[in-house]
Amino acid sequence: VQVVESGGGLVQAGGSLTLSCVVSGVTFEDYAIGWFRQVPGKEREGVSSISSVGSIAYGDFVQGRFTITRDNTKRMAYLRMNSLKPDDTAVYYCAADLDDWLELHATYDHWGQGTQVTVSS
Repeated sequence: VQVVESGGGLVQAGGSLTLSCVVSGVTFEDYAIGWFRQVPGKEREGVSSISSVGSIAYGDFVQGRFTITRDNTKRMAYLRMNSLKPDDTAVYYCAADLDDWLELHATYDHWGQGTQVTVSS
């Protein structure tokens, strides 16, 4: 199983980014996808998740700024992030798991290497 994120970068506060995640080696449509983030010295934090049947969860801090989607035909998931704040600066990880109930718990089986998002003030 391979999970690869892309789309991170440097953006000014108030700007937008879209992160992409491709999952190969599995039947993608059977897997829940989670997005997490981590800054040095802090625990990994759940950002958003989407189950195999499309149930969605967001962390409280998202407050309507982010949107998670998936395209099963392309084996990809996306995280659209709007109104970015400097506090959103972190390494963002995509994860995949057969368990649809994990939501924002960071116990997914398969993880990508992460993509850096930096929001300047």
